Amino acid sequence: MREQIEGSQAVAHAVAACKPQVVAAYPISPQTHIVEEMSALVKRGKLPDCEYLNMESEFGAMSACIGSSAAGARTYTATASQGLLFMAEAVYNASGLGLPIVMTVANRAIGAPINIWNDQTDTMSQRDSGWLQLYAEDNQEAADLHVQAFRIAEELSLPVMVCMDGFILTHAVEVVDVPEEEQVNRFLPPYEPRQILDPDHPVSIGAMVGPEAFMEVRYLAHHKQMQALDLIPQVQKEFKDVFGRDSGGLIRPYRIEDADTVVIALGSVMGTIKDVIDERRAAGEKIGALGIISFRPFPVEAIREALKNVKQFITIEKAFSVGIGGIVSSHIRSATRGMHLRNWEVIAGLGGRPITKRSLHRLFDQAAADELEFLTFLDLDRELVDAELAREEQSRQSGPAAENVVRHAKERLDHALAGKE
Repeated sequence: MREQIEGSQAVAHAVAACKPQVVAAYPISPQTHIVEEMSALVKRGKLPDCEYLNMESEFGAMSACIGSSAAGARTYTATASQGLLFMAEAVYNASGLGLPIVMTVANRAIGAPINIWNDQTDTMSQRDSGWLQLYAEDNQEAADLHVQAFRIAEELSLPVMVCMDGFILTHAVEVVDVPEEEQVNRFLPPYEPRQILDPDHPVSIGAMVGPEAFMEVRYLAHHKQMQALDLIPQVQKEFKDVFGRDSGGLIRPYRIEDADTVVIALGSVMGTIKDVIDERRAAGEKIGALGIISFRPFPVEAIREALKNVKQFITIEKAFSVGIGGIVSSHIRSATRGMHLRNWEVIAGLGGRPITKRSLHRLFDQAAADELEFLTFLDLDRELVDAELAREEQSRQSGPAAENVVRHAKERLDHALAGKE
């Protein structure tokens, strides 16, 4: 049903339509509204067969999910940022045990320094945990991906993270065609777990595995992810047949048919990028965009096919690997090895910094003029950086960099405001 609704509530209603039997919840911004709405739905009797567990930590929430999923219950949770890190040990256990848990991650920066706004550092930190990772461009796709996530997770017996940008999507109110229970019932089969705790057929879950078999077990986890490369597009097609809209899949090309340059990104920034692409197309530039939905598994062949006719690409990402550079960028370069494509890495939007059309136009102008540095931090304030580097050069006891930078920025703003009086 189409309605004006907050992204978090749209996700909660989509998850509810999938009829989870256990929801283990611990609130942390910006995912709190999701689990609050799930709680309200359970309390109002909208989910009569669901046990809602108020946990005391994120680690406890994922641990409860592991127990309930192992017992054969369709299981859901949500988290963000420091919460995802706190449950990291259990996150790895869930995938290692092959449990089809679905988890929303409302992407948020990781501290220190403390920051509650959006970037994608949290999920990127868990990219090798064995979970599938699907990134939503808008709230419609966020709602739809959760319905598909249960289908994918339960078919493969692997956990799935649905990643949606915190605040930008979770707290945005827009029109969403919220998946309804009748449609979901036609698309999502009743849950039949591939493994279950059964007293009549006892098994060990979480057994000790030594060097004689550990590599083989880990390879099987990789093999399952490779199977998902075929399953995800199939699920996307079946979803479109039932719901009549095209959500999900591995990648989403935009105006790349004759493009020389392609801009690659994940998540909500794709909306702004598409607007800029349209404006530059109107001016005659051959430029397109490629949104990556499935980051795990990484769709190497689909990306190679999408970029087969282009000359260069620019990767824009809301996280990076300190000491080397872009994470998504390195994946794209690996996927396109041998294709001899020129490329640039652009780190943008860290800690919630806006990625504006003006900044993107300037960025693409620099690339077109061959003036763009290979690794670029979009809208980096060099004055703040240089001031702190100078401070550290002058004094060994220069103090915490974060506090110094914030204080310098405030002093600069106060000086500017005083000059206007």
